[in-house]
Amino acid sequence: MRKLQILLCMLIGFSAVSLAQAVKTIVISVPSVQCDECKDRIEKQLSHEEGVNKAVVDYKRKTCKVTYITDRTNPENIKAAIANAGYDADDVTSDPDAYKRLPICCKKPEDGGGHAKAN
Repeated sequence: MRKLQILLCMLIGFSAVSLAQAVKTIVISVPSVQCDECKDRIEKQLSHEEGVNKAVVDYKRKTCKVTYITDRTNPENIKAAIANAGYDADDVTSDPDAYKRLPICCKKPEDGGGHAKAN
């Protein structure tokens, strides 16, 4: 009986700790996103970022909606992760080396990238 009480107390304690973590959602502007491949790259990068629960990129609106745990990360870290993938994120510019590694379709139109527009 004593072991059951201890186990129950531990379970309640772990539940309280997980509930105490604040979850927040932000929308980040990603103006250099061009296509589904860009979307996949950013979402994959953010899936490895500690504290990020969910990331959804809308390349038509050029936004990234991120849900994260505030105790584990912050908007600056999320923007840095996007920049490390080779994309601009709000006021953070892309990492030059990561940008060079992007396929041509994912580069900015002024650098010869993007997709041809249908007539």
